Amino acid sequence: MTVFTVSPVVLEIPGRPVDLQVKVSAPTEGTGLPILLLSHGQGYSNHLSSLNGYAPLANHWAEQGFVVLQPTHLSSRSLTLPENTPGAPMFWRSRAEDMSQIIDCLDEIEKAVPQLQNRLDRTKIAVVGHSMGGHTASLLLGMRTEGVSLKDDRIKAGVLLGSTGRGDAVTDVVKENYSFMQTTDFSGMTAPALVVAGDADASAHLTTMGPDWHADPYHLAPGPKDLLTLFGAEHGFGGVSGYDVAETTDESPERVAAVQRLTTAYLRGQLLGTADWQDAATEQGRIESK
Repeated sequence: MTVFTVSPVVLEIPGRPVDLQVKVSAPTEGTGLPILLLSHGQGYSNHLSSLNGYAPLANHWAEQGFVVLQPTHLSSRSLTLPENTPGAPMFWRSRAEDMSQIIDCLDEIEKAVPQLQNRLDRTKIAVVGHSMGGHTASLLLGMRTEGVSLKDDRIKAGVLLGSTGRGDAVTDVVKENYSFMQTTDFSGMTAPALVVAGDADASAHLTTMGPDWHADPYHLAPGPKDLLTLFGAEHGFGGVSGYDVAETTDESPERVAAVQRLTTAYLRGQLLGTADWQDAATEQGRIESK
Protein backbone atom coordinates (compact mmCIF):
# COMPACT_ATOMS: atom_id res chain seq x y z
CA MET A 1 0.00 0.00 0.00
CA THR A 2 1.30 3.46 -0.89
CA VAL A 3 1.90 5.79 2.05
CA PHE A 4 2.58 9.47 2.60
CA THR A 5 4.25 11.40 5.39
CA VAL A 6 3.79 14.96 6.62
CA SER A 7 6.28 16.47 9.05
CA PRO A 8 6.33 18.41 11.22
CA VAL A 9 2.77 19.06 12.26
CA VAL A 10 3.25 21.68 14.96
CA LEU A 11 0.91 21.76 17.95
CA GLU A 12 0.98 24.64 20.41
CA ILE A 13 0.61 23.20 23.92
CA PRO A 14 0.19 25.75 26.75
CA GLY A 15 3.01 25.54 29.27
CA ARG A 16 5.21 23.28 27.15
CA PRO A 17 8.74 24.75 26.73
CA VAL A 18 8.59 24.24 22.95
CA ASP A 19 5.81 23.35 20.52
CA LEU A 20 4.96 19.68 20.11
CA GLN A 21 6.13 18.47 16.70
CA VAL A 22 4.51 15.39 15.19
CA LYS A 23 5.23 13.30 12.12
CA VAL A 24 2.26 11.72 10.36
CA SER A 25 2.61 8.55 8.29
CA ALA A 26 -0.52 7.13 6.68
CA PRO A 27 -1.81 5.07 3.75
CA THR A 28 -3.03 7.05 0.76
CA GLU A 29 -6.25 5.02 0.62
CA GLY A 30 -8.86 3.74 3.02
CA THR A 31 -11.21 5.01 5.71
CA GLY A 32 -11.88 4.05 9.31
CA LEU A 33 -8.12 3.93 9.85
CA PRO A 34 -6.82 2.94 13.31
CA ILE A 35 -4.28 5.22 15.01
CA LEU A 36 -0.88 4.28 16.43
CA LEU A 37 0.99 6.64 18.76
CA LEU A 38 4.72 5.83 18.52
CA SER A 39 6.99 6.91 21.39
CA HIS A 40 10.72 7.05 20.68
CA GLY A 41 13.42 5.87 23.05
CA GLN A 42 16.65 7.52 24.11
CA GLY A 43 20.10 6.90 22.68
CA TYR A 44 23.38 8.35 21.54
CA SER A 45 22.13 9.67 18.20
CA ASN A 46 20.60 13.11 18.04
CA HIS A 47 17.67 12.37 15.75
CA LEU A 48 16.66 8.72 16.16
CA SER A 49 15.08 9.85 19.43
CA SER A 50 12.69 12.19 17.66
CA LEU A 51 9.97 12.19 15.02
CA ASN A 52 12.72 11.36 12.50
CA GLY A 53 13.44 7.89 13.91
CA TYR A 54 11.85 4.44 13.71
CA ALA A 55 11.22 4.47 9.96
CA PRO A 56 11.30 0.63 9.73
CA LEU A 57 8.27 0.49 12.04
CA ALA A 58 6.38 3.65 11.06
CA ASN A 59 6.64 2.95 7.34
CA HIS A 60 5.55 -0.65 7.73
CA TRP A 61 2.55 0.10 9.92
CA ALA A 62 1.39 2.83 7.55
CA GLU A 63 1.67 0.37 4.67
CA GLN A 64 -0.52 -2.00 6.68
CA GLY A 65 -3.32 0.54 7.07
CA PHE A 66 -2.50 2.41 10.28
CA VAL A 67 -2.08 6.14 10.81
CA VAL A 68 1.19 6.53 12.75
CA LEU A 69 1.72 9.66 14.84
CA GLN A 70 5.27 10.27 16.11
CA PRO A 71 6.03 13.11 18.52
CA THR A 72 9.39 14.57 19.39
CA HIS A 73 9.39 14.34 23.18
CA LEU A 74 11.17 16.96 25.29
CA SER A 75 13.82 14.35 26.13
CA SER A 76 15.02 14.28 22.52
CA ARG A 77 18.65 15.30 21.97
CA SER A 78 17.47 17.11 18.84
CA LEU A 79 15.88 19.84 20.99
CA THR A 80 18.95 20.63 23.15
CA LEU A 81 16.84 22.04 25.97
CA PRO A 82 18.68 23.58 28.94
CA GLU A 83 19.64 21.06 31.62
CA ASN A 84 17.62 22.96 34.22
CA THR A 85 14.36 22.64 32.27
CA PRO A 86 11.73 21.23 34.68
CA GLY A 87 11.42 17.50 34.13
CA ALA A 88 14.88 17.09 32.56
CA PRO A 89 16.53 14.94 31.46
CA MET A 90 13.93 12.24 30.76
CA PHE A 91 10.70 14.26 31.06
CA TRP A 92 8.88 11.02 31.94
CA ARG A 93 5.63 12.75 32.77
CA SER A 94 5.68 15.11 29.78
CA ARG A 95 6.32 12.20 27.44
CA ALA A 96 3.04 10.53 28.40
CA GLU A 97 1.20 13.85 28.38
CA ASP A 98 2.42 14.41 24.80
CA MET A 99 0.50 11.35 23.67
CA SER A 100 -2.75 12.35 25.36
CA GLN A 101 -2.38 15.86 23.93
CA ILE A 102 -1.98 14.43 20.44
CA ILE A 103 -5.32 12.66 20.88
CA ASP A 104 -6.82 15.92 22.14
CA CYS A 105 -5.53 17.64 18.99
CA LEU A 106 -6.71 15.19 16.33
CA ASP A 107 -8.95 17.89 14.84
CA GLU A 108 -5.93 20.17 14.46
CA ILE A 109 -3.91 17.35 12.92
CA GLU A 110 -6.65 16.70 10.37
CA LYS A 111 -6.72 20.39 9.43
CA ALA A 112 -2.95 20.41 9.00
CA VAL A 113 -3.07 17.21 6.95
CA PRO A 114 -6.20 17.45 4.76
CA GLN A 115 -5.48 13.99 3.31
CA LEU A 116 -6.58 12.56 6.67
CA GLN A 117 -9.94 14.28 6.97
CA ASN A 118 -12.83 11.91 7.70
CA ARG A 119 -10.50 8.89 7.50
CA LEU A 120 -9.58 8.28 11.15
CA ASP A 121 -11.34 5.91 13.54
CA ARG A 122 -10.82 7.65 16.86
CA THR A 123 -12.22 4.69 18.78
CA LYS A 124 -9.27 2.55 17.68
CA ILE A 125 -6.10 3.97 19.20
CA ALA A 126 -3.01 2.07 20.37
CA VAL A 127 0.37 3.16 21.72
CA VAL A 128 3.76 1.68 20.88
CA GLY A 129 7.05 2.53 22.58
CA HIS A 130 10.65 1.37 22.45
CA SER A 131 12.95 1.46 25.50
CA MET A 132 12.11 4.71 27.33
CA GLY A 133 9.19 4.93 24.93
CA GLY A 134 8.02 1.65 26.45
CA HIS A 135 7.97 3.36 29.85
CA THR A 136 5.83 6.09 28.28
CA ALA A 137 3.48 3.56 26.73
CA SER A 138 3.23 1.69 30.04
CA LEU A 139 2.15 4.88 31.82
CA LEU A 140 -0.63 5.41 29.27
CA LEU A 141 -1.76 1.82 29.78
CA GLY A 142 -1.98 2.18 33.57
CA MET A 143 1.48 1.76 35.10
CA ARG A 144 2.21 4.24 37.89
CA THR A 145 5.45 6.13 38.51
CA GLU A 146 5.98 8.09 41.74
CA GLY A 147 2.37 7.25 42.52
CA VAL A 148 1.17 9.20 39.47
CA SER A 149 -1.41 7.75 37.09
CA LEU A 150 -1.38 9.04 33.50
CA LYS A 151 -3.61 6.30 32.12
CA ASP A 152 -5.59 7.32 29.04
CA ASP A 153 -8.68 5.20 28.52
CA ARG A 154 -8.92 6.31 24.90
CA ILE A 155 -5.90 4.09 24.23
CA LYS A 156 -7.16 0.54 23.81
CA ALA A 157 -3.91 -1.46 23.66
CA GLY A 158 -0.15 -1.15 23.48
CA VAL A 159 3.11 -2.70 22.35
CA LEU A 160 6.18 -2.40 24.59
CA LEU A 161 9.54 -3.00 22.86
CA GLY A 162 12.49 -3.48 25.20
CA SER A 163 10.63 -1.57 27.89
CA THR A 164 11.60 -0.82 31.48
CA GLY A 165 11.02 -3.23 34.34
CA ARG A 166 10.84 -3.37 38.13
CA GLY A 167 12.34 -0.58 40.22
CA ASP A 168 14.32 -2.70 42.66
CA ALA A 169 16.59 -4.12 39.94
CA VAL A 170 18.00 -0.92 38.45
CA THR A 171 21.67 0.06 38.49
CA ASP A 172 23.24 2.69 40.71
CA VAL A 173 23.52 4.96 37.67
CA VAL A 174 19.75 4.80 37.22
CA LYS A 175 19.16 5.39 40.93
CA GLU A 176 21.34 8.50 40.84
CA ASN A 177 20.12 9.98 37.56
CA TYR A 178 16.66 8.56 36.88
CA SER A 179 15.27 7.87 40.33
CA PHE A 180 11.69 7.84 39.04
CA MET A 181 12.38 4.38 37.61
CA GLN A 182 12.63 3.01 41.15
CA THR A 183 8.93 3.70 41.78
CA THR A 184 7.49 1.61 38.95
CA ASP A 185 4.16 -0.02 39.82
CA PHE A 186 2.61 -2.32 37.22
CA SER A 187 -0.37 -3.41 39.32
CA GLY A 188 -2.74 -0.97 37.61
CA MET A 189 -1.59 -1.62 34.02
CA THR A 190 -4.79 -3.38 33.06
CA ALA A 191 -5.01 -2.50 29.36
CA PRO A 192 -4.05 -5.21 26.85
CA ALA A 193 -0.39 -5.10 25.84
CA LEU A 194 2.17 -7.07 23.90
CA VAL A 195 5.54 -7.07 25.65
CA VAL A 196 8.45 -7.70 23.28
CA ALA A 197 11.75 -8.68 24.93
CA GLY A 198 15.08 -9.86 23.56
CA ASP A 199 16.69 -12.78 25.36
CA ALA A 200 20.11 -11.14 24.76
CA ASP A 201 19.07 -7.63 25.83
CA ALA A 202 21.09 -7.35 29.05
CA SER A 203 20.92 -3.52 29.22
CA ALA A 204 23.64 -3.53 31.86
CA HIS A 205 23.54 0.27 32.10
CA LEU A 206 19.93 0.06 33.31
CA THR A 207 19.44 -3.15 35.25
CA THR A 208 21.26 -5.74 37.35
CA MET A 209 18.68 -8.36 36.39
CA GLY A 210 19.69 -9.07 32.80
CA PRO A 211 17.31 -9.66 29.88
CA ASP A 212 14.45 -10.87 32.12
CA TRP A 213 13.97 -7.27 33.34
CA HIS A 214 12.37 -6.29 30.05
CA ALA A 215 9.71 -8.98 30.51
CA ASP A 216 8.56 -7.48 33.83
CA PRO A 217 5.61 -5.59 32.31
CA TYR A 218 4.22 -8.97 31.28
CA HIS A 219 4.88 -10.80 34.55
CA LEU A 220 4.03 -7.97 37.01
CA ALA A 221 0.98 -6.43 35.32
CA PRO A 222 -2.44 -8.06 35.29
CA GLY A 223 -3.79 -9.65 32.12
CA PRO A 224 -4.61 -9.61 29.36
CA LYS A 225 -0.97 -9.56 28.34
CA ASP A 226 1.18 -11.30 25.75
CA LEU A 227 4.95 -11.79 25.78
CA LEU A 228 7.04 -12.21 22.66
CA THR A 229 10.61 -13.26 23.49
CA LEU A 230 12.89 -12.88 20.48
CA PHE A 231 15.84 -15.25 20.31
CA GLY A 232 19.22 -13.53 20.10
CA ALA A 233 17.69 -10.06 20.11
CA GLU A 234 19.50 -7.22 21.82
CA HIS A 235 18.06 -3.77 22.58
CA GLY A 236 17.77 -2.74 18.93
CA PHE A 237 15.68 -5.79 17.90
CA GLY A 238 17.65 -6.06 14.69
CA GLY A 239 17.33 -2.37 13.82
CA VAL A 240 13.83 -1.05 14.59
CA SER A 241 14.98 2.51 15.40
CA GLY A 242 16.35 3.19 11.94
CA TYR A 243 17.85 1.71 8.81
CA ASP A 244 21.56 0.78 9.18
CA VAL A 245 22.06 2.83 12.35
CA ALA A 246 25.28 2.46 14.32
CA GLU A 247 23.40 1.97 17.61
CA THR A 248 22.03 -1.38 16.45
CA THR A 249 24.22 -4.06 18.02
CA ASP A 250 22.23 -7.00 16.57
CA GLU A 251 21.70 -5.96 12.95
CA SER A 252 19.19 -8.37 11.42
CA PRO A 253 16.67 -7.57 8.66
CA GLU A 254 15.00 -10.90 9.43
CA ARG A 255 14.46 -9.92 13.07
CA VAL A 256 13.07 -6.52 12.09
CA ALA A 257 10.70 -8.26 9.68
CA ALA A 258 9.50 -10.54 12.49
CA VAL A 259 8.85 -7.53 14.75
CA GLN A 260 6.98 -5.80 11.94
CA ARG A 261 4.83 -8.82 11.13
CA LEU A 262 4.01 -9.90 14.67
CA THR A 263 3.28 -6.43 16.05
CA THR A 264 1.04 -5.73 13.07
CA ALA A 265 -0.88 -8.94 13.67
CA TYR A 266 -1.25 -8.13 17.36
CA LEU A 267 -2.42 -4.56 16.74
CA ARG A 268 -4.89 -5.67 14.11
CA GLY A 269 -6.25 -8.21 16.53
CA GLN A 270 -6.69 -5.67 19.32
CA LEU A 271 -8.06 -2.79 17.25
CA LEU A 272 -9.83 -4.52 14.37
CA GLY A 273 -10.79 -7.86 15.88
CA THR A 274 -9.07 -9.88 13.18
CA ALA A 275 -7.89 -13.47 13.54
CA ASP A 276 -5.83 -14.54 16.54
CA TRP A 277 -2.43 -12.87 16.17
CA GLN A 278 -0.73 -15.90 17.72
CA ASP A 279 -1.46 -17.77 14.51
CA ALA A 280 1.35 -15.69 12.99
CA ALA A 281 3.97 -18.31 13.77
CA THR A 282 7.64 -17.35 14.04
CA GLU A 283 10.96 -19.13 14.19
CA GLN A 284 12.44 -15.96 15.69
CA GLY A 285 10.98 -16.35 19.17
CA ARG A 286 8.30 -17.73 21.47
CA ILE A 287 4.93 -16.38 22.54
CA GLU A 288 3.30 -16.59 25.99
CA SER A 289 -0.09 -15.24 27.06
CA LYS A 290 -2.13 -14.64 30.17
